[in-house]
Amino acid sequence: MDQMQGRPGASASASHPEEIRAEYEQTQRELKEIDLLIQQTSAEVDKLAQRNAQATNRVKQLEINLDTVPRTDLQKAYTEAQEAQKRLLMMRGQLEKLQSDQQNLSRLANLLRRSLETGLERAGMSANAPGDGGSEPSQPAIVRIIETQEQERQRLVRQMHDGPAQSLTNLILQAEICERLFDHDPKRARSELGNLKGAVTGTFQKVRDFMFDLRPMMLDDLGLVPTLKRYVDSFAEKSGVPIALSVTGNERRFTGYKEVAVFRIAQDLLSNVRQHAHASRAQILLDLTEDAVRVTVEDNGSGFDVNEALGAKKGIGLSTLRERVEMMGGQVQIDSAPGRGTKVSLLLPIP
Repeated sequence: MDQMQGRPGASASASHPEEIRAEYEQTQRELKEIDLLIQQTSAEVDKLAQRNAQATNRVKQLEINLDTVPRTDLQKAYTEAQEAQKRLLMMRGQLEKLQSDQQNLSRLANLLRRSLETGLERAGMSANAPGDGGSEPSQPAIVRIIETQEQERQRLVRQMHDGPAQSLTNLILQAEICERLFDHDPKRARSELGNLKGAVTGTFQKVRDFMFDLRPMMLDDLGLVPTLKRYVDSFAEKSGVPIALSVTGNERRFTGYKEVAVFRIAQDLLSNVRQHAHASRAQILLDLTEDAVRVTVEDNGSGFDVNEALGAKKGIGLSTLRERVEMMGGQVQIDSAPGRGTKVSLLLPIP
């Protein structure tokens, strides 16, 4: 007992490996679950591939006798083929997402295992020592950062699948219909080409929006202020929430990664306004002083309990945002309450 009291850091060093161990065991359980889902989804993809092939063959058979086949039968066959292809693409996208999640979880498990081994060695414990079965710990910062990165990647994959990828599938089907109609019904083929042109224009805009969200090139070329102005205009148009942007101070370029950080933080905060705040208006204040940049995002939405929000350690939450800013030497101030709207201010030093 006297020896333990003489080592005040011993209990903390011993508890840290148990926190990592609990996270590691949870990751292993999730890996087993995702393995089963991958097997089930793979089997479903095989079935849908056969169904898609059958529907495609049915369309080809009808096209051989295009002049005698009733239009309703042909339209029904096209619809069934299109639905079969959409379903197959959707399930393949789901399978790819599961496989990506599996890889990410495997990397996380390896990272946690190495951290566990290192922590146990430092604490003078055996890596095979049993856990004490304590309460669920809070996640280490590295785990939250990895999870946040992977959730963002998953969001982009879903956005790509539900937007441009799905639209491109429809374009292929429309192009095939136009090709088949040219010899038999030129008038209808011209009409379908008009629809195809409109669909291509819409898909092109979706791809441009996706690329801008992923990495706006003008951020590298023109800097933070012009990029943020364009994003705010686009956000207000799409969300229906009026956004007022005010820029004060000496407008200039500064370190690239900090420009990216400020832009991404503003993106995340506006995303919270759209998804959670239920606000009717919002404003962004960007103040560039000689040695710092201050960003304030304020809305008149539903608000929330700040302490509860900061205690949420999952997702791209305010606690993660605070960690990101503090890692760059900055500060974050959050003012909100249920029914009172939200005001988030961050101060980031710049050369």
